[in-house]
Amino acid sequence: MIRTAGRPANRLVVVSNRVTPPATDSTGSQGGLAVALAAALRQSRGIWFGWSGNQTSEFTGQLNIHRSQGVTTATIDLEERDVDEYYNGYANRTLWPLFHYRIDLTEYDRQFDAGYARVNRRFADTLLHIIEPDDIIWIHDYHLIPLARELRARGIQNRIGFFLHTPWPPVRLLTTMPSHKQLVKSLFDYDLVGFQTAEWMDTFTDYCVREGDGQIGVDGMVSAFGRTVRAGAFPIGIDADAFQKAARSPEARAMAKRMRTSIAGRAMIVGVDRLDYSKGLEERFIGYERFLADNPDELNRVFLLQIAPPSRNTIGSYQEIREKLEQLSGRINGAAAEVDWVPLRYVNRGYSRRELAGIYRSARVGLVTPLRDGMNLVAKEYVAAQDPADPGVLILSRFAGAALQMPEALLVNPYSTEEIADSIRQGLAMDKSQRIRRWETLAEGVAREDVTAWRRDFVAALESTPRS
Repeated sequence: MIRTAGRPANRLVVVSNRVTPPATDSTGSQGGLAVALAAALRQSRGIWFGWSGNQTSEFTGQLNIHRSQGVTTATIDLEERDVDEYYNGYANRTLWPLFHYRIDLTEYDRQFDAGYARVNRRFADTLLHIIEPDDIIWIHDYHLIPLARELRARGIQNRIGFFLHTPWPPVRLLTTMPSHKQLVKSLFDYDLVGFQTAEWMDTFTDYCVREGDGQIGVDGMVSAFGRTVRAGAFPIGIDADAFQKAARSPEARAMAKRMRTSIAGRAMIVGVDRLDYSKGLEERFIGYERFLADNPDELNRVFLLQIAPPSRNTIGSYQEIREKLEQLSGRINGAAAEVDWVPLRYVNRGYSRRELAGIYRSARVGLVTPLRDGMNLVAKEYVAAQDPADPGVLILSRFAGAALQMPEALLVNPYSTEEIADSIRQGLAMDKSQRIRRWETLAEGVAREDVTAWRRDFVAALESTPRS
């Protein structure tokens, strides 16, 4: 992991696919990336640029400037064709499944490629009106990998960094994509490329060595395709202080009170995930079903609350996972429920951060079992929300990036129903003193490696990277 002291001296321009003006803690329901970037921008002079989420009949490149909760955003609208080919197509049907090791779901289509390239050009054309000579540009995620190449072609000489929030796939998987070399070559127009963990960084450098005849130098310098870029691991964190305050807010206390009434003396297990095949929800439900079968004495004494807001509803693979989960939840409840108890509460809607904090705080076990995840901030939010005097237990997939930072959690193989079932039993039975010891170490790590450290370390490393 690259660690470099320092503070950003120049304006920070953050670029991501989607930008939503930050909502208040009491009403907002935002993803981990949105919350993390907003928290980082509050602590630095800068602007956040990206797609508004709106569609227009004709692309104009008109900028919409907005300031909310201490964050300035600049957004553009995209055409329907752009959304279909760039976002629903290349980003979500090609790169997302490929980067999560699901080549069985990966789709390759030249129209997707064309839409991806076109939108990255449109982002670059619009950004030219925002960028000042001394700005530091920080581009995020798989949607915008070629953006630095487009900016360089337009004469931008600023320092440009890229951060990937997902895993980076192994060579044998990435090379199934027809245009893989073109995609990876475009990363060499950045000064710094950041990954969530050393594992994802190593799979990137392995590709560069094997497919680009590359060499690995000191301090993360990687040479391949006739260019040099710096690579590093920068694990993302949460705004731990803010989330702890959210857990003590009136909204969180009201939700916790509501949950205590609903729990009725039972133990609650909670899962909170966007509805996505990478989150391991099907395997989680089956593991919980196995727990109930192996532990009949726990019937009517425990339940699983799974919150899974739907996403990407127009994509077939997401429709399929929703149907599977509905069938599984029906099967589990149909087999085990009683007139005054259901073992699984499956909820397809989102909640605000403060409400979620109250739900986390009420749960004896936090079940976070993605099949593959770049980091996973739910695991860190669950820890931050706990009552220090009586904390819950975190069960975490060993294939989440967060597992490397959180070894005191109960780490499981999410593909193993037996491990999930055994860990649920262990978490529910764990005595208070052991729960406190584990939680204290986890909480200290969440507070130390928070969103401020993530932003500080990445920007400082970008500022200190030698220019090629």
